[in-house]
Amino acid sequence: IRTVLVNALGAERASGILDRIFQSTGPSKGIDQLKWLDTRSIADIIRDEHPQIIATLLSLMEPEQAGEVMMHFPAAIRPDLLMRVATMQGIQPQALRELDLVMERQLTGSDNVKSTALGGIDTAASILNFMDHTATELLMTEIIEQRAELAAEIQEKMFTFEDLINVDDRGMQTLLREVATGNLLLALRGVDNTLKEKIFSNMSKRAAEMLRDDLAASPPAKLADVEQAQKDILVIAKRLAEAGEISLGAGDEQLV
Repeated sequence: IRTVLVNALGAERASGILDRIFQSTGPSKGIDQLKWLDTRSIADIIRDEHPQIIATLLSLMEPEQAGEVMMHFPAAIRPDLLMRVATMQGIQPQALRELDLVMERQLTGSDNVKSTALGGIDTAASILNFMDHTATELLMTEIIEQRAELAAEIQEKMFTFEDLINVDDRGMQTLLREVATGNLLLALRGVDNTLKEKIFSNMSKRAAEMLRDDLAASPPAKLADVEQAQKDILVIAKRLAEAGEISLGAGDEQLV
C-alpha cells in the first residue's frame, strides 16, 4: 500500500495519509470519504449544510485541501466559516457520530475517548496559507472588521513566503537544498529585494549569479504559478521546521 501511495501521491502526502490510517482512534468513515473527492465536489456536497458543520469538515481536512474547498464557496460566507474554524475548541465523539450520519456513514469508535482536537487558530491560519492571496486578503479584511482580536491571532500564526526572511542562514541553506531551482526561480518573481538578497547570500557565488541571470532573462510568469511555487516552498519549510531541522523565526518558541 505504501509503495502504491508514494508512487501516486509522493512520499510526503503518502506518509500523511498512512499516518492517519494507522494512528486513527476510530474516525468517521463517511467524513474520510470526502477527502478523496475533488474539492469542487466536496464544496457542492456540503454547501447546504449548517456553517458549523462545514467549518468542522474543513477542520478535518488537510489545510491545502480545505483552502481549495473554501475557494469554491462565495466570498461573503468565507469569513464566517474561517472564524468558526478559528474558535473551534474540539469535538465530542457523539458530535462526530451525528456528523457522520449527515454524511450517510456509520461512525466507528467509542464514546469513552476524549474530545478530538479540532479547529483552532492554527488550523484557520493553515487554511489561509493555502488559499489564493487576493482571496485571503479580502477574507481577513472582513474578519478584522468583525473580530479584530481574532484576526490578529490568526495573522500571528500565518506564515507567508515573505516570512522566510526570519529564517537564519543555516536554516535557509538547509531549505534551499530541498528546493528545486525551477521552483525557486518562479517563486522569487516580485519578491522584496531584501528576501532575494537573503536567499542569494546563502547560495554559492556561482549559483547565486546564475539565479540572478535567470531571473533577469526569464519571461513574465502567471501570478497563479508564482503563488503555487511559493506555497510549494512553504510546505517544504514547514516540514523541515516540524522535523526540527530549521527554525521559522519569530513564530517559533525560543529555546534556552
